[in-house]
Amino acid sequence: MSPPAASDERYASPLAERYASPAMQANWSARRRARVWRDLWIALAETQRELGLDIPEEALEEMRAARDRIDLERVAELERELRHDVMAHVHAFGEVAPRARPILHLGATSCYVADGADQVLIRDGLRILRARVLEVVRALADFARRWKDLPALGFTHFQPAQPVTLGKRAVLWLQDFLLDLEEIERLLEVFPFRGAKGTTGTQASYLQLFGGDHEKVRELDRRIAGRMGFERVVPVCGQTYPRKWDTRVLDTVSGIGVSAARFAVDLRLLAHRRELEEPFGRKQIGSSAMPYKRNPMRSERIGALARYLIQLAPNAAQTAAQQWLERTLDDSANRRLALPESFLAADAILLLAREVAVGMTPWPKVIEANLRRELPFLATESLLMAAVQAGGDRQDLHERIRVHAQEAARQIKEGGENDLLERIREDPAFAAVAGRLDELLEPSRFVGRAPEQVEEYLQEVVEPVLEERAGVQAPEGEVFV
Repeated sequence: MSPPAASDERYASPLAERYASPAMQANWSARRRARVWRDLWIALAETQRELGLDIPEEALEEMRAARDRIDLERVAELERELRHDVMAHVHAFGEVAPRARPILHLGATSCYVADGADQVLIRDGLRILRARVLEVVRALADFARRWKDLPALGFTHFQPAQPVTLGKRAVLWLQDFLLDLEEIERLLEVFPFRGAKGTTGTQASYLQLFGGDHEKVRELDRRIAGRMGFERVVPVCGQTYPRKWDTRVLDTVSGIGVSAARFAVDLRLLAHRRELEEPFGRKQIGSSAMPYKRNPMRSERIGALARYLIQLAPNAAQTAAQQWLERTLDDSANRRLALPESFLAADAILLLAREVAVGMTPWPKVIEANLRRELPFLATESLLMAAVQAGGDRQDLHERIRVHAQEAARQIKEGGENDLLERIREDPAFAAVAGRLDELLEPSRFVGRAPEQVEEYLQEVVEPVLEERAGVQAPEGEVFV
């Protein structure tokens, strides 16, 4: 299926047009943001009335009734005239709720709605990402459990190393995503709301409105936060909430890109060895020129989007570092880009990662053949120990194995097969263990506790996490490849 066509001839971000889910797009949409702004104005007015300000109930009723009557074209028209986005929305809201117009935005600064909405969208975006990470974890856990016993050639420096199992390799990928889940959930627990802090964070305007009653000003802050679904309030700030929080958000979100890229790179390396393949559609075309190809396109796209996502994190750090006393406006334009784009990119990456994890296809015979090709070299220490236990001289046997291994390696480099096992079998010094060579080279003897590690990790770490969050379901999304 091809992605939906753009609605007009203007540029549209591929993250929205092609990659991210409808849910994440809706979360960061202009209409959702405008609706949250209105929720914030309603919460402010309702709370001010509760605490004793003269806010007519009729004004509140009109605001609630007009909440969803958002005319973005009218807002754009007003913004061209007023040259101020927040005031354009204030006037547009006042037009559909005229009784509320005199008290709209009373005591507030633009950051009351701008920052407050960002925090709501960040929180809800994190919840979507949390659900998507859980989907990837579930899929990788199923894969790891199924293949926990299958020996596979291990690699360090991408050079043949001690064997692992395919399931053990999968739990390494899974563990990274669990760390992402932990970071997302920790951030959701502590992420605070800016609240009603006023122009430079001193709450001076609210203190005036409430006749110098400090406790009412504090209660205003707490109640608005509660109405918007937050348990914590930023204790002190300038005009904006501390941009240090954005660094924590983007560090957490970009961490998803790190985990997914590592997973995708490993899969691409294994696909090159024909050991593991990502899902491939029945009519999918791998190359326009080479019909036989099965390029790992999903994994490659994960890598591409992850590269983009990871580089957004330093943007937040630079913004936080350049705040200029109570605030500067040079954070506005880049936050409009970096915040939503990071969430859309992470969302798209996780959609791809889940699809890959669910549909990965291992080829056990290829895995075994690749392992057996290298196993004689990897098994030399075990062969040496067995031959010594059978009465041989350790130093003499070590030298013989060294010579045989060098010759076998030279033959491989010249295009031949690995004949190390045959060389050892024919050497009289190894006669005592010659009949046991096949037994000594059984791949499962070399994977250590890998199968047990997989089972223990799944039982002790993964399953409790998944059981506790069994009710968390991700919104639908579609991958276009």
